[in-house]
Amino acid sequence: MAEEAAKAMEPDADLLEWPKKDKRRLLHAVYRVGDLDRTIKFYTEGFGMKLLRQRDIPEEKYSNAFLGFGPEESNFVVELTYNYGVTSYDIGTGFGHFAIATEDVYKLVEKLRAIGGNITREPGPVKGGVSIFAFVKDPDGYTFELIQRGPTPEPLCQVMLRVGDLDRSIKFYEKALGMKLLRKIDRPEHKYTLAMIGYDDEYKTIVLELTYNYGVTEYTKGNAYAQVAIGTDDVYKSGEVVNLVTQELGGKITRQPGPVPGINTKITSFLDPDGWKSVLVDNEDFLKELHGSQ
Repeated sequence: MAEEAAKAMEPDADLLEWPKKDKRRLLHAVYRVGDLDRTIKFYTEGFGMKLLRQRDIPEEKYSNAFLGFGPEESNFVVELTYNYGVTSYDIGTGFGHFAIATEDVYKLVEKLRAIGGNITREPGPVKGGVSIFAFVKDPDGYTFELIQRGPTPEPLCQVMLRVGDLDRSIKFYEKALGMKLLRKIDRPEHKYTLAMIGYDDEYKTIVLELTYNYGVTEYTKGNAYAQVAIGTDDVYKSGEVVNLVTQELGGKITRQPGPVPGINTKITSFLDPDGWKSVLVDNEDFLKELHGSQ
């Protein structure tokens, strides 16, 4: 009986190795804005992002704009969604912030202030430390942390989400998505613990910053922030892994693996144990979509 049980578990063990072997990369974060042109102007003139592409889908009554600090083939970007006629959204209590690394936080803050940016924390060192940072809100109320760092290939460096059980979340993102725990910081004096997780060193690429506030197990999601997208070489196999991990740790598949009608890009989407959504996107299809050929 023990042998049979061990054999039954073998395929699962093999499957759980897949995310570590797969070619994974965080591609973009998707969120909703009330005025696409206003946000594009703020991000390009204020943050120094580039408008990479734009598309309008009148039959579905929405438009998208993709912005970032480098091409989508190599850099993490933001995908802004404007739904016709909707001018404001509820960000909720769970979404934290995006972060941008810059060589001079003071200079960037003055630039943002000059174009009407709402500076919610003036630039300066972290209490008891040397890291210089500031916080600013964009026109829709999304918070951006500005972090002083040396030159980096990926200035768009963090997406911060609040979670109700940090160890469970770390385990989920490691097992379901093949991410690595890069560092964990406990701040008992401020009653929170955070974990940086991702696919590479946080000074080289985008990471997820998961934050646990002592005693808080649930947050509101609002209807503003939508999801992150992650590239994979096999949407179907990746979907099987996520399905397996959700049975152990919670969360659920919200879209079975397969092509998206109209654009044929293969995706699968799911919620983590806290209800945060991720989408796995076929790497090859993603590049075809970028270059406009199917």
